[in-house]
Amino acid sequence: MWNPFRRRRLLSDEDEHFQIECFRWLLRHFGGSDFHDDARLVLPTAADFPIERGSDESVARQYFDRVRELAGMDEWEAELVAHETDPQIHLGELLIVQDVEPAPLGRFSADTSDQVTISYNPALLRDPALLVSTFAHELAHYLTANAPEPPPGGWDNWEFATDITASFMGFGVFMANTAFRFRQYGGAGVAGWQTSGGGYLSQAEHSFALALFLRLKDIPASAALPHCDPNVRGFLKRALADLDDSDAIASLRQVVPVD
Repeated sequence: MWNPFRRRRLLSDEDEHFQIECFRWLLRHFGGSDFHDDARLVLPTAADFPIERGSDESVARQYFDRVRELAGMDEWEAELVAHETDPQIHLGELLIVQDVEPAPLGRFSADTSDQVTISYNPALLRDPALLVSTFAHELAHYLTANAPEPPPGGWDNWEFATDITASFMGFGVFMANTAFRFRQYGGAGVAGWQTSGGGYLSQAEHSFALALFLRLKDIPASAALPHCDPNVRGFLKRALADLDDSDAIASLRQVVPVD
C-alpha cells in the first residue's frame, strides 16, 4: 500500500541490489585480511597525501604511488604514462568548439605478457582529487581483472563494478566528491560554465558504496562526513539510514572469502 509519509530510499531497488551484490562478489574474492584488517578510509588530507612539489611527471608519480600504497597494491607492477590531454574548445573571443569529446581520465591495459599500463590525462594535475579517483578506478580495474568470475550481471557491468571496487578499496570519499564537477571558465572574451564528472556512477550511487564500506568496516560516519561535499553529505546520511533499515550488512558479513 502506498504510504505518502514513507521515507524515500536513496537508490532504486535494482541499483541498491546491484551494489550489494558487487560488494558480495568483492568480499568473496578480495575480502580476506586485505579488506577486513588492512583497508581503511582514505581522506583528502596532507597526512594521507604528503605530496612534494615537483615536475608534473613527479607529482603524478607521487600520487600514483601513494594511491597504490593505500590500496595495498604497492607491489603490483604497473607502468604509469601520461596520455593525450583534452582538446582546446575555447579558440578565441566568443568562439567555442562544440561536441568535442574530452580525452579519457585514465586507461588500464594489459598486454599478452601481462605487462600492465595505467595512463592518465595530464589535465588531472589541476584537480588532485579527480587524479586520485582516476588512479583508484584504474587500480580497481587491475584488481578485478584477476577475479575468477565476472561481476554481477557479467563483464558488461565491469566499469560500474570497478567504480564500486574503488570504494571497496577505501577511496569512496574521493569517488563520491568527484562524481560531479561544476566550474566556471573564462578568458579572451569567453566565459561560461562547464560540468564534468569522473567515473560511471552518480554521486548518490557512489555515496551508497561509501556507506557500505563504512558500515562493513565499523567506521563512524563522522570520519567521512567532514570531508564530503554538501550533496554527498546528504546522500551519505540517507544511504546509511537505508542500510540500517535493512539486513544488507548482516548478510554481507556472512560472506566467506574463497581461497
